[in-house]
Amino acid sequence: MSTNDSPEEQGGAGRPPEPPEDQETPQPAKAPETPQPPKPPQSPEPLLPPRSPEPPQSPQPPPSPEPQEPSEPSKEVPGQPEETGRQRLAAGLWPPRVSRAQLIVALLLFVLGLGLAIQVRSNSDSSALRGARQEDLVRILDELDGRTKRLEDEKQRLEDQRKELESSSNQAEEARKQTVEKERQLGILAGTVAAQGPGITLKITDPTGQVQSDQLLDTLQELRAAGAEAIQINGVRIVAGSYFSDENGGVSIDGKKITQPYEFRVIGKPQDLEPALNIPGGVVQTLEKEQATVAVTRSAKIVVDALRAAKQPDYARSSS
Repeated sequence: MSTNDSPEEQGGAGRPPEPPEDQETPQPAKAPETPQPPKPPQSPEPLLPPRSPEPPQSPQPPPSPEPQEPSEPSKEVPGQPEETGRQRLAAGLWPPRVSRAQLIVALLLFVLGLGLAIQVRSNSDSSALRGARQEDLVRILDELDGRTKRLEDEKQRLEDQRKELESSSNQAEEARKQTVEKERQLGILAGTVAAQGPGITLKITDPTGQVQSDQLLDTLQELRAAGAEAIQINGVRIVAGSYFSDENGGVSIDGKKITQPYEFRVIGKPQDLEPALNIPGGVVQTLEKEQATVAVTRSAKIVVDALRAAKQPDYARSSS
């Protein structure tokens, strides 16, 4: 069957005759350019001759237009699901990208916060009297008033002595009397003479052995600050140069070992000595935390009879 006969047989009378140029040089690859009538019947494609003597090739689909890349999206790997917004947010936050300036600012803020926390804590710890009862505060104020009054009395006494020395007709006799009185007072402070007077007795019982020398020294300093004039502990006279140290099973004072119970004999004003030991956070509470028992007893007469040997100075001499 020839190519010229096939269109006529298949198309019938409805297809117009092809021009003579098409019969002389057939071009099977191109469709006739003559206008076709509306809705013409088309011949099936298998009956068309091959377009060229080249081997038939499968028709290639038209190249799809390449998608335009967005401004700067995250490059997705083919074959992986698209990331959600939460995943992109997590990827942007971790791992953190911290610059040097941000690190310095964070360090400064941390140091500032630490300093503020330490200051607030120190202020809260230093105000130990903030939670004290009204009775305790009144007692502390009375103790301070007592110390102030003692200092005022000492000042007035010294001024009276100066006036007596200036106005006395026999200044030498008056000076001798004051010298004797001063020697007696200094002898009490130095522990070379016995003393007696009102005061308190402080007894510390330590069954667990937790009380150490530093706690006894704190007790002594508190009594001195409250106006104690003469102190004796377990037969040892306390003077300005006394020292405390720990030993096996007890405490040593000036090289002499003492054991509990520790008994303080203190001469002074009982109304000032006892409240000084019972203030909040004071001696009594501190010793009771160590499982020790503290008993304070007021007395109208306390005898301090432990003596110290008077030391003769090697080089110092009186200038009078």
